[in-house]
Amino acid sequence: MNSRILIPFLLSLLAGLATLIGFFITFIAKKTNRKLLSFSLGLSAGVMIYVAFVEIFVESRSILAKNLGERQGLLLTVIFFFIGMAIIALIDRFVPSCGNPHEAYSVEELDEGVTCMKKPGLMKMGIMTAIAIAVHNFPEGIATFMAALENPTLGIAIATAIAIHNIPEGIAISIPIYYATGSRKKAFGITLLSGLAEPLGALLTYLILMPFFTPVVMGCLFAVVAGIMVFISIDELLPGAHKYGEHHVAIYGLISGMAVMALSLILFA
Repeated sequence: MNSRILIPFLLSLLAGLATLIGFFITFIAKKTNRKLLSFSLGLSAGVMIYVAFVEIFVESRSILAKNLGERQGLLLTVIFFFIGMAIIALIDRFVPSCGNPHEAYSVEELDEGVTCMKKPGLMKMGIMTAIAIAVHNFPEGIATFMAALENPTLGIAIATAIAIHNIPEGIAISIPIYYATGSRKKAFGITLLSGLAEPLGALLTYLILMPFFTPVVMGCLFAVVAGIMVFISIDELLPGAHKYGEHHVAIYGLISGMAVMALSLILFA
């Protein structure tokens, strides 16, 4: 595996492993810094929305227009953009509500909630959450891999944004598993397996799709990735940011994320 492929894969791996930060926070932090979490989730959303529309969507349209003509290129870009959104929407549709990772919680919320649940219920909650997050991490791994394949700077930004929102997901897995089993090792293992779905998405993209990577396929996949990123931002990151802090804290995070991404694209252009 050459460096052009290795870097995108490693970024996907690191983003997925961020769920373990949530595991460690579970046993260290007694209280969540809600404003910091709100700002961070808003920042992630700003990075992903800006990159999706300003860079990846534009790149998709450029590639497809060059190979298929301006009108057909734009049409395919729009179609595959919404296909990307539909993929995540369908995943949400079939994920049970008790394990939906879009319902983010702080350490103290989960800690209080699990004390009134029985162990079998806790175990089920933890496993369902882990499965749901793994399913969501899979397309996120594809998004990170594809973006980094095109531009490592973009890949780093997206991997960072995804890593930030993987942290509360790690908390959501580890607390119920720990309370159900009394084992930190089991909580660690299940949290780790859930996070590894992200590099698995990247690896399968490489193994299955790379042999078929024509410019047209690449352009369509970029549009899908843009759709995935926008949906995750508006359905998961922004609602989470608003939940944890004041409205303006989330908005400041959103604007900061866009500004940081814009500046990095200018500096590394």
